[in-house]
Amino acid sequence: MGVTDKVWGALTSMIKLEDKVNRQAEAMKSQQQKIEDLTGRVIRLEAQLELLTGAALVRRLKND
Repeated sequence: MGVTDKVWGALTSMIKLEDKVNRQAEAMKSQQQKIEDLTGRVIRLEAQLELLTGAALVRRLKND
């Protein structure tokens, strides 16, 4: 194997590695967006739960 073949192999490997890194970066961005969306949903659910819990407590106090 000549020097040219070794250099070509190294360049090919670098290009493949860069492609893999780029795909992983895109996957991470997608996962981060999903996490942020789920976080927002959890926050809304927590707020609703607190409101409903407070309303139930008020009803219980009124009935006692």
